[in-house]
Amino acid sequence: MYKTIPITTALLALAQVVIAADAPDTSTWVKFTSFTYAGKTSITPGAGEYLNPIIAGFYPDPSICRVGDDYYMVNSSFNYFPGIPIWHSKDLVNWTQIGNVIDRSSQFAVRGGQMSSGTYAPTIRYHKGTFYMINTLVGGIGNYYVTATDPRGPWSEPVRVPSVGGIDPDIFFDEDGKCYILSCDDPEGKALYNGHRAIKIQEYDLEQKKFVGDKTVLVNGGTDITKSPIWCEGPHLYKINGTYYLMCAQGGTGTAHTEVIFRSESLRGPYVPWEKNPILAAMDLPVNRSDPVTCTGHADLVQTQSGEWFAVFLACQPYESGFYNTGRQTFMLPVTWENDWPVILPPRTPVPLTVNRPNLLPDKPPAVATTGNISFTDTFNSDTLHYRWIGIRKPASQWYVTSSAAKALFLEPRDDLLSGQGNPSYIGARQQNNDFTCTVTLTAQPRTVSCVAGLAAFQNEGHYYAINVEIDSGRLTEISVEQAGGSRGFRRGGEQSQAKFLAAQALPENITSIYLKIEGAGPRTRLFYKIGSGEFIQLGEDLQSSFLSTETAGGFQGVTLGMFAHI
Repeated sequence: MYKTIPITTALLALAQVVIAADAPDTSTWVKFTSFTYAGKTSITPGAGEYLNPIIAGFYPDPSICRVGDDYYMVNSSFNYFPGIPIWHSKDLVNWTQIGNVIDRSSQFAVRGGQMSSGTYAPTIRYHKGTFYMINTLVGGIGNYYVTATDPRGPWSEPVRVPSVGGIDPDIFFDEDGKCYILSCDDPEGKALYNGHRAIKIQEYDLEQKKFVGDKTVLVNGGTDITKSPIWCEGPHLYKINGTYYLMCAQGGTGTAHTEVIFRSESLRGPYVPWEKNPILAAMDLPVNRSDPVTCTGHADLVQTQSGEWFAVFLACQPYESGFYNTGRQTFMLPVTWENDWPVILPPRTPVPLTVNRPNLLPDKPPAVATTGNISFTDTFNSDTLHYRWIGIRKPASQWYVTSSAAKALFLEPRDDLLSGQGNPSYIGARQQNNDFTCTVTLTAQPRTVSCVAGLAAFQNEGHYYAINVEIDSGRLTEISVEQAGGSRGFRRGGEQSQAKFLAAQALPENITSIYLKIEGAGPRTRLFYKIGSGEFIQLGEDLQSSFLSTETAGGFQGVTLGMFAHI
């Protein structure tokens, strides 16, 4: 008799591994019985206001669509799996994650690779009863789309569109029902400078799954090619009151990141940039301003049923000197119109953290907040995992089980390490606040194999802090602090430095259970452990949070906090 292990849609790919009876035998695995996250912010919205970011933590490149009174949004997730979280809201303020678009191994054709490969800048649209999500799978099949009649899933297997070059594809349905696909592609001929890109469009026949006619270049270079604009990308095309608007990110995803707008009376152009571009930017502001928001861009527009316009976009919140560990987060602002041009934020205006709510009936708040003071505890008392949980890269086997009977999460110790480019036994959730605590309870079972397990703050394979607990013959024997090698070159294929062990000490005899805690306070990170009902003891000295920041580690993702095990 064979059956599949019951699991969440969030790790549905693992259900493809068929095993005997009630296996796998988890008696040799490491047991975790609780995970608690508590984050705080000093900003509180007033009556009739909402708080930015609307979805805190590593949720970049938001794309949004409205279907009647319902709003749906997706984000990039790069080389985490499951990928492309999808959200639902009735009021644009209260958001609930309803699944992950990429939740089966067959949809995620990337094996190994850097953390900044994988799913880039998705677009979600709705047309005649079907949802479309189009995306680039970097390091895999390239550009593709998937479909669903229910945004909760299941989503289809990927439909490749290999003739679409570059990244950040957009799908657009014109009023006549014709479908078009855009992307940020190589320019025609030789690039004139580093970062020279072109936005191209081509008609696509959805029934035949093939392109029609030739590609057309809508934008060459950016707003003004004589000024060598870089990385004009993330295109979104709209038709508003008979006029075509093309909105793009420009300037790269760092502090020079902006959003720019073009318009045309004809679908294929010519597209004219607005003389007052950019329509969203966080440049030219005092560096020492309070509560800074930086790197704004990669926006998408939506009109509410009451006629208001809003833009969702990514932005960052440094705790000091441009360092941020929460990654690129999802923000939202109302859109105003000036001479029929959309404006997200006036020039030299800081992104506000509190904003007047949309003119929509308030939705029910989610069970766990997505912004502000975020806290939750998972005791793993279900046979499924919450959608928030993600793993590193594509899973190759069934290495975890969550059990309602045991009220525990079990991880199999395997060869893959956090420092490699494989698929380690690691399940994490995104860090969503600059100030937070994260606590887990770890237990060695009598038959647990000799291994190392613990709690990590993970940015990429070269940048993480880990509390390592050595397990021998079902007993916890030693605890230590590991700092990853830290080589930026490793991210680009160079050699990685050896990990450092900053503190280590033996544990009392016959210990089988321990509490582990990571505490972030802006620029400082502290690691702790506790045995029984005793007090938490700090392991080693304070650590620099900046080691885990995008500014230091590179790439596009933020920090995740998670449990791991390896041999």
